[in-house]
Amino acid sequence: MTVVTRFAPSPSGYLHLGHAHAALVAWGAAKVAKGRFLLRIEDIDVARMRTEFEDAIEEDLAWLGLDWETPVRRQSDHFDDYGEALGRLAEMNVLYPCFCTRTEIRAEIERAGAAPHGPLGPVYPGLCRDLDPLERQARIDKGEPHALRLHVVRACRLAGGLLWLDEKQGEIEAEPERFGDVVMARKDVPVSYHLAVTVDDALQSVTLVTRGEDLFEATHIHRLLQALLGLPSPTYHHHPLITGPDGQRFAKRDNSLTIRALREAGRGAGEVIQMAGFGGS
Repeated sequence: MTVVTRFAPSPSGYLHLGHAHAALVAWGAAKVAKGRFLLRIEDIDVARMRTEFEDAIEEDLAWLGLDWETPVRRQSDHFDDYGEALGRLAEMNVLYPCFCTRTEIRAEIERAGAAPHGPLGPVYPGLCRDLDPLERQARIDKGEPHALRLHVVRACRLAGGLLWLDEKQGEIEAEPERFGDVVMARKDVPVSYHLAVTVDDALQSVTLVTRGEDLFEATHIHRLLQALLGLPSPTYHHHPLITGPDGQRFAKRDNSLTIRALREAGRGAGEVIQMAGFGGS
């Protein structure tokens, strides 16, 4: 089987050293296996994305010496694919509208006192999970803003026991229920990260997902979505996050450590690759 990897940044800022590390991991894995390396632009939150950052992504990666297959998949061009997946989940009766604001959710969690926390923060307390269907429809007909949440308990019953494969940790038992009823779509962003990347990886035949270890836990949800939608499950490799001198992970606010800024400061591609954790000391 041909190894297919991908690097999938969001064009909401310039690439930094952490991005360079992630891109080099994915590109290197494809090169070693004589496989395919893809670039994907994750721009589902259209309001926050900028064309100049998308252009800079390709320019910076090429400057580092990376090459990828074309055409590049841009998520904002494929909302129909995600809408189809949402429709299939709705037919399975595993989606429900949630009318709660973030303030209401936060207040309910505080009221509960010992509200459970999942791997990525507080678990949604289920305020809208059991609304009467007629009330739901009436509120939708009135145009009330709402998100679509995945009824995780119901989804897990449909999917049954699931496993996923991590290159470092081996077979992992999927435990998506620890996340609670995660959002699949919002009014302002028509698909969630979880659903979009699951659909994209399948449509692009990705066989090896390389990404930061901060996304390790999200794989539990992605494995559930793969099972519900009848999609293949790739192998995963979650690499450590590189950090700056202060021990903090790199972020887009670190303007001095963007690839663009390092280039303008006269750094060479080889030196930046070393700074990103490759090519020796």
